[in-house]
Amino acid sequence: MEPVGSFLPGKTGTSHFDPVAFVKRPRTILRLLCWVFSMVVFSCIVNEGYMNIGSERLLCVFNKNADACNYGVTVGVVCFLGSVCFLVVDIYFPTIHSVRLRRRATLIDMVFSALASFLWFVGFCFLANQWQQTTEEELPLAQGSDAARATVAFCFFSILTWAGLTALALQTFINLFQNFSLFTDQLDDNAGYRDNARGAPVANGVTVVTTNPYQQAPPFSETLSLDPSALTPAPVF
Repeated sequence: MEPVGSFLPGKTGTSHFDPVAFVKRPRTILRLLCWVFSMVVFSCIVNEGYMNIGSERLLCVFNKNADACNYGVTVGVVCFLGSVCFLVVDIYFPTIHSVRLRRRATLIDMVFSALASFLWFVGFCFLANQWQQTTEEELPLAQGSDAARATVAFCFFSILTWAGLTALALQTFINLFQNFSLFTDQLDDNAGYRDNARGAPVANGVTVVTTNPYQQAPPFSETLSLDPSALTPAPVF
């Protein structure tokens, strides 16, 4: 779990990137797994997911359904690029000083991860169904069968990894709101203390005026009253 201070606005020159600690983070491990799984899915389909039987036309190994192969390649490439982009965001996230930008980046990460998990779930169901309907006559010498099984398996693994990233992004988003609210409450308490010391109105319309015993009166603030009779010179005998 990340420390509370990492969710508050950073200070210039206080962030230090540690590659070893970064790689050991659960978010980074899941991000790398998503990157690898996406690459395996679309590479298996592109390399061995098509076959030609008695013609020059390439047919998809998933029940000769071109939509199945196109779906797997599209989702795999999009998630592959998304993993790379968000991995870069994770590296620079501690250096972002604006809490608003942090919340936006976390929200985008959460939405993208949830959408990717849903797309992989749809792809797993779709490809598994098409592979189940594929007969042995359609695949002579089991051409592309290993690649098809690997594609279905890594689609299932991608569901879990992207769901894990969604949970981590949601946790970060909640922590950002909680810790920033605590940070602003402390600032409001300090501001209220200063206002009360100056005699500012507080709740229920009561005005509290505090007197500083160490405050000295400004010079020449008192008016001197002079008696004219005191200035008359005494008689001389």
